[in-house]
Amino acid sequence: MTANGDMVGTVEKVSGGAAHVKPDADLSTATRNKLGWTKEGEDVYEIKNQHVEEINDDGIHLKSDL
Repeated sequence: MTANGDMVGTVEKVSGGAAHVKPDADLSTATRNKLGWTKEGEDVYEIKNQHVEEINDDGIHLKSDL
């Protein structure tokens, strides 16, 4: 989720310490661009560590500068 608490997507799998996320259908183009999730035809994208502020029981929280 974003720093504002908006859902970005659902973690589909974790592999090699990386989370792979299926984006929410209503995820904005601006947020997709900031995350580098712009490749057409992909169903699942990796969240890069540089975008993560915190991981806790509530989920993966992205940095506020996204």
